[in-house]
Amino acid sequence: MDLLAEFTLAEIVEMENIYKEIGAEALDPDFCQRLATSFSFAPNRAGKPATTWEQVQSWFEDRQKESLLKVAPPSVALKLFVDLSDATLTDATFPNDASETFQKSKVKKVTDLSDLTFEAKSSRDYAWYDVSAFLSYRVLYTGELEARVRFAGFRNTDDEWVNVKKAVRERSIPLEPSECHRVKVGDLVLCFRERQELAVYCDAHVVGVQRRSHDARDCGCIFVVRYEYDGMEESVQWQRLCRRPAQ
Repeated sequence: MDLLAEFTLAEIVEMENIYKEIGAEALDPDFCQRLATSFSFAPNRAGKPATTWEQVQSWFEDRQKESLLKVAPPSVALKLFVDLSDATLTDATFPNDASETFQKSKVKKVTDLSDLTFEAKSSRDYAWYDVSAFLSYRVLYTGELEARVRFAGFRNTDDEWVNVKKAVRERSIPLEPSECHRVKVGDLVLCFRERQELAVYCDAHVVGVQRRSHDARDCGCIFVVRYEYDGMEESVQWQRLCRRPAQ
């Protein structure tokens, strides 16, 4: 049985909170079974393989080993997850037959993380890719949090450890012709860049905009972007741009 589960970020946050509250008690097979069932039937896992109690228990076992090594306080990891989403904390919900210990504890979780989609920057080509799953995480001796991610459409051999604070963010939004007014000089955008050996989405800043008349179905505006990676400038049209959610 494959014990390497593809946990979502929301599930990892919930398990981190549970372990912080009840520690080794979380390794109980019955408890792991109830938690696995809760994950498997959650709306955000639709279309993904069901989680087994062995996979949940394996995660808690790994978490216990990290705790014994005292790499960093678990609260550091949780704080970084919360900072990433800028989400509010609310009381957790759980099946009625959960363990008495868990029911009595005031566990918190980030409830709206499951509604978000994320992208992560690869250290191989400094491009951004959609995240299919967060497999695990680790806290470095510096206190920084890294997550092991699986990129959408890629194999497990392409999994990478990425810095959560610097290289994981809410997914960029493809630009629509009717939304070109949202993109202004100085904005950070994700731009599809075609190079001789590679075609990837990279961070760029808008340094100029030539506004042209258009309708809701097509846009003739020209956007001049400067790529963060090497400072090169290029004129592109709306089809190659994704805007950041805040824009």
